[in-house]
Amino acid sequence: MKAIPSISPKRVLQTTLVLVLSCFLPSCKSDFFDKQPLDAISDATFWKTEKDANLALVGCYNFGSGWASGDFFGGMSMIYLDMMAGLGSEKELIPDAVTNGTLNSTYWLTGAFWSNSYVTIARCNNFLDRVNTITINETTKAMMVAEVKTIRAYLYLNLATYFGDVPMPTKTLTIAEANSIGRTPKAEVWAFAENDLKSSVASLPSTRPAAERGRITSGAALAILGRLQMAEKKWSDAATTYKRIIDSGVYSVDQAGFAQLFRQTGENSKEVVFAHEYLEDFLSTVMLQYLYPEAYGGWHQFSPYNELVQSYECTDGKTVEESPLYKSSDPYANRDPRLDYTIMISGRTTFKGITYEASPTSTSPDRITRYNWSGYCINKFMDPSFSGSLTNYGGNFPLIRYPEVLLSYLESKLEAGEAIDQALLNATINQVRGRSSVAMPVVTTTNPASLRTIIRRERKVEFAFEGLHYFDIQRWGTAAMELNRQFTGMKLTNTPATYTAFPVDSQGFYLYQKRNFVAGRNELWPVPQSERDINPNLTQNPGY
Repeated sequence: MKAIPSISPKRVLQTTLVLVLSCFLPSCKSDFFDKQPLDAISDATFWKTEKDANLALVGCYNFGSGWASGDFFGGMSMIYLDMMAGLGSEKELIPDAVTNGTLNSTYWLTGAFWSNSYVTIARCNNFLDRVNTITINETTKAMMVAEVKTIRAYLYLNLATYFGDVPMPTKTLTIAEANSIGRTPKAEVWAFAENDLKSSVASLPSTRPAAERGRITSGAALAILGRLQMAEKKWSDAATTYKRIIDSGVYSVDQAGFAQLFRQTGENSKEVVFAHEYLEDFLSTVMLQYLYPEAYGGWHQFSPYNELVQSYECTDGKTVEESPLYKSSDPYANRDPRLDYTIMISGRTTFKGITYEASPTSTSPDRITRYNWSGYCINKFMDPSFSGSLTNYGGNFPLIRYPEVLLSYLESKLEAGEAIDQALLNATINQVRGRSSVAMPVVTTTNPASLRTIIRRERKVEFAFEGLHYFDIQRWGTAAMELNRQFTGMKLTNTPATYTAFPVDSQGFYLYQKRNFVAGRNELWPVPQSERDINPNLTQNPGY
């Protein structure tokens, strides 16, 4: 079992002083702007010592646990984002509804992303308003302020990405202010977040001792800044930012194995830049209950699409359309090892001595005839070393890994119009592909169009179900193309012309689901109607 760090997000449920925090931190009601202002409760009796500041800091790091979802930190929420982005489906179509053309302003999930984000922003603003009222070492205070500003900036980056113009409170609001605040233009929100991140880096340490693991470092702040600059298409700035992380020498591509990165054994890897920290029995997650197939005691809540499966190259480094190694009669053979690490395939994947089965002719509880399933299941994050309750898992969820830094650096250099040579490819994308447990062929092309396609595919397969793909297709402007299509599932037959048991495409893959993403509308999420009912100054996004 993990040790509980001294001043850590994991300690929030370890102390009765959480009750003190609850007096001035906003509650978790669905309508954020209908809350009492934080300064209505007696902060004056709380903010006395550095210990009080530490407790308030823990509150800012309280990103949720247990059954929580609909935020920009939790593992379940990250998987939801990638399901929205067309990497798969959820059994009850909860994330699917965001991008299938039916999204409206009363939908609870997008509303939760909004309200949960503003709950944390309120905590951050309260901290920043109050920390200067106590006597505390200036260096320590500067570090704390930098951590809180980084958390807030991360949220503003994401809010503006998915909602566009959003309210941007930078201090604790009164009820009147909260009920009348308008939307700040997206570009201004991003500019504010960018400035906060830039000013915070110098006050943050590059590494943390074990007792502070999980707290933000300068590398994490820079990685968030790099994401923001890529979203802004500030390519040269983004390349410079990512180069600072690379040159720090703090991080490296983990050679211990791709699969272990997403299990408890790999959570302290030098590849992890920023993670949501969980702890069994105190701040655990129910993610495994949703993730595991029914044959293993889970709910089999998620079903990857075959379009993701087909994105993995063959072992010769060529796509399934190009490679002579690809055989339609055995489509899962001779493929990038990350396919098997990431996705459970019927009759092929074995976990804890049980072979996963989804064939409609099997008696498996995971056969596709039982529920709205594709026949595939997520393998990434399944932890063979864990034997506890699937609703009480303590493994961390990586939010930013070093391969993102490397691939983003390469992409930024490419989009900035800089020359790409083999040395740069070897220092970036080929490090990611070349880890010993993956060992895919090196990329050699420097043609901008070809390399752009390769980088985008590499990001898709490397970070599948880590919550990054939706961000990527948004900034690439490809969401409408990616999400307005027919999606397929597992291979059902090698004789599709005569197969009649289930609908299949020309290659024998199950015709699973169709998305009807509405271009010009679904690129942005609607402002929650519950918020607009309270605040008439909140305008709505087009089409909602």
